[in-house]
Amino acid sequence: MSALRARLAAILLVACLLFSGQALITPQSAAAADPGYLMVHFTGDGSTGQQMYLSHSTDGLHWNDLNGGGMVLRSTVGTKGVRDPAFVKSPDGSKYWIVATDLCIGCGQNWDSAVNNASRNLVVWESTDLVTWSQPWLLNVAGAIPDGRNAWAPEAIWDPETNDYVLYWATNATLNGVLKHRIYYARTSDFRTITTPQVYIDRPGTQNIIDTQIVEVPAGVGSYRYVRASGDGQITLEGSNSILGTWTNLGNLSGIGLTGSQVEGPMWMKFNGTGKWALYLDQYASGGGYMPVLTTDPSNPAAYQKPASTSYNMGGTKKRHGWILNLTAAEESRVLARWPNTAVNRLQSYNFQDRYVRHANFDVRIDPNVSPVDDSRFRLRPGLTGSGTVSFESVNFPGYFLRHSNYDFQLVYNDGSSQFAADATFRRVAGLADSTWSSFQSYNHPDRYIRHYAYELRLDPITTATGRSDATFRVTS
Repeated sequence: MSALRARLAAILLVACLLFSGQALITPQSAAAADPGYLMVHFTGDGSTGQQMYLSHSTDGLHWNDLNGGGMVLRSTVGTKGVRDPAFVKSPDGSKYWIVATDLCIGCGQNWDSAVNNASRNLVVWESTDLVTWSQPWLLNVAGAIPDGRNAWAPEAIWDPETNDYVLYWATNATLNGVLKHRIYYARTSDFRTITTPQVYIDRPGTQNIIDTQIVEVPAGVGSYRYVRASGDGQITLEGSNSILGTWTNLGNLSGIGLTGSQVEGPMWMKFNGTGKWALYLDQYASGGGYMPVLTTDPSNPAAYQKPASTSYNMGGTKKRHGWILNLTAAEESRVLARWPNTAVNRLQSYNFQDRYVRHANFDVRIDPNVSPVDDSRFRLRPGLTGSGTVSFESVNFPGYFLRHSNYDFQLVYNDGSSQFAADATFRRVAGLADSTWSSFQSYNHPDRYIRHYAYELRLDPITTATGRSDATFRVTS
């Protein structure tokens, strides 16, 4: 019996060890009622890839592209491209910001010019609900830095010691005779004005540092309140009990085979309801996109483990340097309702069937051979005024909708007003010239329909056979 008990005890011990190791690699799924996670990111170079995209996860490891994998915000300022976005949420949850690098590689700028003479601005959006965003604005953060040549990879964190946000980013500048990227910081309360930039992180010699992100750690985990991960030739971990205080070097991730020559863009995520974190790293050298490295103690380099490649899925688009927000139930509900995977469609003219509705310089008309073709692609969203109606959102200018004003049509950014919603909402009815096609009746002028006249889109009453043909369209892919 004693031998049998010993054997059973040994088996039990091995099982426990295996289970505990697996628990680290594969975090327990949150309860079904728990909200999930929202990632903001870009997808690659070029004017389309360098915009804002969103992905959602229920467990933090398996991601679904929102909006059908299409962009959700487009920069219309600065270089008109954005990279390296970060979410910022106010402590009371009443405001959100996205701050991002103003950079467009492959659309008028190459890496050499980006390093030595690029935008000194960041791009900022603001929201009160995480779904309706302001127009973007530029925030000059590096213009006051002597010989400051760019502003990259911004992040921000609320500092309870100063009762405002610490905004930090990388700038290539000459200091003490050495030109390299350092991390600078400034304080802000509104992301419109900042204090004078100061050096935040400066590595020895000529070592550059570009990417860094801070996570707040709860009491009882490790020895520090804050841990930051930085791309500086390694993925270096540092700890501090004050955001603007002294930071201690804790080591790096080279022990698990990850260095700065392989990965960049560290992005933290705390799993809901568990004592586990993921540090997502962008496998830029291999083009592999993000992978999660898992830990129960962000301050201990020895506690990190790579997951099995089958234990996570990043979704259909490549995720590049971004930020992950733990959602509340209300936030998740709003986000999923705003960006469902609605199909992309075109509106083909009934009586000029080689022509499609398109925007050009924000005016709206019907044209043949539309180039770029995305100018003629729209998502037929549930109407901004309510169910049973539709609104037309541009694919390549997300947040912009077809709207009538003085019975003329333009592509206009949704300002969230009730007037905008009414002007941009229509009832889809049987085609006035052919019932197998469609016509679109104005929500707030129900005696008028969308029609083309001299190829321009208008909102008119329809009284003739020509008018009925002009007001008839096929919704097609």
